[in-house]
Amino acid sequence: MKQYALLAFLSPIASLLAVTGPAQSEKLKTKTNPQKQPNVIFIYADDLGYGDLECYGAKNVQTPHVNQLAKSGVQFTNAHATAATSTPSRYSMLTGKYAWRVPGTGVAAGNAGMIIRPETYTLADVFKNSGYITGAIGKWHLGLGDKSGMQDWNAPLPTALGDLGFDYSYIMAATADRVPCVFIENGKVANYDPSAPIEVSYQKPFPGEPLGKDHPELLYNMKHSHGHDMAIVNGIGRIGYMKGGGKALWKDENIADSITAHAIDFIDKYKNQPFFLYFATNDVHVPRFPHERFRGKMGVRGDAIAQFDWTVGQIIAALDERGLRENTLIILSSDNGPVVDDGYDDHAEELLNGHSPAGPFRGNKYSAFEGGTAVPAIVSWPKEIPGSQISDALVSQIDWFASMAALINAKLPKGSAPDSQNRLNTWLGKDQTDRPWIIEESSTMSVRTKNWKYIEPNDGPAMITWGPKVETGNLKTPQLYDMRVREYEKENLADQHPEIVYEMQNILRRVRK
Repeated sequence: MKQYALLAFLSPIASLLAVTGPAQSEKLKTKTNPQKQPNVIFIYADDLGYGDLECYGAKNVQTPHVNQLAKSGVQFTNAHATAATSTPSRYSMLTGKYAWRVPGTGVAAGNAGMIIRPETYTLADVFKNSGYITGAIGKWHLGLGDKSGMQDWNAPLPTALGDLGFDYSYIMAATADRVPCVFIENGKVANYDPSAPIEVSYQKPFPGEPLGKDHPELLYNMKHSHGHDMAIVNGIGRIGYMKGGGKALWKDENIADSITAHAIDFIDKYKNQPFFLYFATNDVHVPRFPHERFRGKMGVRGDAIAQFDWTVGQIIAALDERGLRENTLIILSSDNGPVVDDGYDDHAEELLNGHSPAGPFRGNKYSAFEGGTAVPAIVSWPKEIPGSQISDALVSQIDWFASMAALINAKLPKGSAPDSQNRLNTWLGKDQTDRPWIIEESSTMSVRTKNWKYIEPNDGPAMITWGPKVETGNLKTPQLYDMRVREYEKENLADQHPEIVYEMQNILRRVRK
C-alpha cells in the first residue's frame, strides 16, 4: 500500500501498522461501489476552539490544509456542539439523542462501561444498514465493556464498537490523559504484550507502581499543573492508575501518525465500496505532546494544531490519490470549545501571544457561555457542494444523525434519534435556514436562537474550582444575551426582556418533555 510521505515520519511500530493496517473482519462483505452513494468521513477534533483555525481568524498558527478544505465547501460560523465537554457531545452526535436525557453521560473515566448501550441505534448503524463499511479510529471516550471497572483488558472485551454498528475500530478507550494508555482494535488491546498483563483502576494505586505526585523526576516528557498526577506512562502523569501494558503502551508523540496510518489503510481497503469513517483526533487535548517535526509553532498547543492540520492533509491526499475525493463528503468539526491550561505545565497560556482559542466568544470548554459549544464546522463534497461558501446558519451537531440518514435515504427505526432533525440542505449549503433553537449542555442548560442566548439559573460556582481558569457561566438568576451584539455575552438583559426569558424557558421545558 502506498503511504507516500507518511511512512518517512513514523516510528518503526507505526510504520508497521501503516503497512499492515487493520485486520479485516470476517463479517465484511466485498462489493463494488457504483459511486452513487458518497463516502462519508467525520473528522472530529478534540478541544479545538472556534478561533484555533486560520480560516476562522487564528493568529500565530497556520492551518493550510483545513483552509483548503473550507474553500472547497461550506464553512459554518454559527455551528454548535451539544455540550461543553467530550463524552456528552459524542454521545449526542452518535445517537441523535441529547446526552442529558441519559444518566451516566458525564465525562467518562477510562474504565467506564459502554455508555452507548448495544441496543441503541447509532449513526454507524445508519450507514451499516445502508450497505456501508463503517469504521471508528482515534479517540472514543464513550466506554467499553458491559460494566465500569470490570473490564479484563487482557482478553477480548465482551461488548465493544462492533456492537454499535462499527465494522472496524482502532481507538483510544478514553483520552490521552486517562489510563489505559493502549489502543483497542476490534475489542482487543492492539499489539498486546502477554509479558505485561494490564490492570486498570480509578479507585486505588497498584503497589510498587510510581505515581506522578510522588516521583516528579520520572515526568521527563510533561509535568502536571493540576491533577494528572497518578499513573506515569511515557514520562507523563495521567488520571487513573495502571499497571503493565509493555509493548502495547502508546507513545504520545506517535498517536497522530498511528491513527492517520490506520485511517488511510481503512480507506485503501474499502475504496471500492461505500464507507463511513468516524475519525476522531486527539491532538489538541492534553497532554499535548506532538511529534517533534511539528514543534516550534506556538508552544505545544499550537504545535498540536499544526499536527492536526497535517493529519487533515494526509486524509485528503489519500482520497485524491485513490480517486475518491470527488465523491467523499467530509465533515470537520470539534467536540467542544477550547481550554488552555487543562492540567499540564505546557506554558500554553504564556505562549498565546494574542491568539484567542475561542475566537470572539466568552468562555471555554466546560462553560455555559458560547466559547464552550461554539465550534468550527466545515462540510466539503466536491461532487455536490460548490466551494468558497460561508454560512451563518444556526446549526447543531445533534442534527448530523437525521441529516446523514436523509443523505443516503436510510430508514430509521421508530424511536431512534429522537432529538435529531433533518437539516441536510443547510449542511450541504443549499440554503441557510436556521434551526429555530439549539440546546447546549454544561454545568447548566442553555437555549440558543439566532438572536438570543438564555442560560438557566444554577447555584454552582462562577469559576471552575478544580483547575482551569474557566468561567462556568453559572449564575443564580436567569441570563439572557443579545447575540446580535458582537461583544458577546457581556450584558445580561434578562430583566429588560422577561417575555423572551419566558419564551426560552418554555422551549427548554418542552424539549425536556
